[in-house]
Amino acid sequence: MTLPAVASIYGPNPYPMKVLIMTTLVFGHKSPDTDSTGSPLIWDWFLNHTGIPAKAVLLGNPNTEAAFVAKRWGFDLPQIIGDVEAGQKCVIVDTNNPAELPAGINAADVVAIIDHHKLVGGLETKAPINITIRPLACTATIMHQMMGDHAAHMPEGIKGLMLSCILSDTLAFRSPTTTPVDKELAEQLAADLGLDLNGYADEMFTAKSDVSAFSDEELLRMDSKEYAVAGTKFRISVLETTSPRVLLDRKDSLMAAMPGVAAADGVDQVVLFIVDILNEEATLLVPNDLTKVLAEKSFGATVDGDIVVLPGIMSRKLQIIPALTL
Repeated sequence: MTLPAVASIYGPNPYPMKVLIMTTLVFGHKSPDTDSTGSPLIWDWFLNHTGIPAKAVLLGNPNTEAAFVAKRWGFDLPQIIGDVEAGQKCVIVDTNNPAELPAGINAADVVAIIDHHKLVGGLETKAPINITIRPLACTATIMHQMMGDHAAHMPEGIKGLMLSCILSDTLAFRSPTTTPVDKELAEQLAADLGLDLNGYADEMFTAKSDVSAFSDEELLRMDSKEYAVAGTKFRISVLETTSPRVLLDRKDSLMAAMPGVAAADGVDQVVLFIVDILNEEATLLVPNDLTKVLAEKSFGATVDGDIVVLPGIMSRKLQIIPALTL
């Protein structure tokens, strides 16, 4: 164990040695996408590289793009866990929202949070911790900054994961969340790996668009976050695809599955945005009056049927969640 490495990452070490040598679990949010699958693996490598025993885990089945990325860069998908034990050391990445984390998270020993979403609140920790939340498009980009000189030691597979996370979260730089920092790092990583950046992004998005093996219920939960608007609880689901017609052909069955998913998950309504990556627009399914009101008040849309197209809407974090109103 290299104590200076611990101090440099997390600040002064408040823990006794017997706790320090416990393996640290690294995980992102439930319904893991590429960033929430790749970033735990990246930080697993970094912590072990700096002498801190760590293990990446997942809080659910990853989407098809994340599974493709892991296999492409030679990684087995991390173990899926349902909860964490009291006192278990954890690093939380790509979220800080308790609703997206294990039920026992406040009894665990959270030692760090690395994220690029707004601060939600509600997490409790056993001691002061290092929280790094930066306005970048991707958690992996933040991790690269935090690594400092250690980034030069990243093996090819870790570079590949990092590039994949950035391309996924920025939709190959189409998303308004993209920053020059994300784009520059992605271009550097692609050059290091000898990859055609656009060609590789197309491979990723093709994998993401293959949803044939998933049920409607699985699709509604695949990339979703819980969010309350004026006291109404929503599951905000986003499916990013280069083949929106495949999903729109399932429109009726997807809407029919929404009440069951909402009831099972303890929310009032599931809201699904189908993001067309190539045409840079979202189609919102409108199964009822509640969703119609949400669409009209949030996006100034005129809703005449059971779908509404929202030009330019690409990002849940930047364009969807902040706009929601009733």
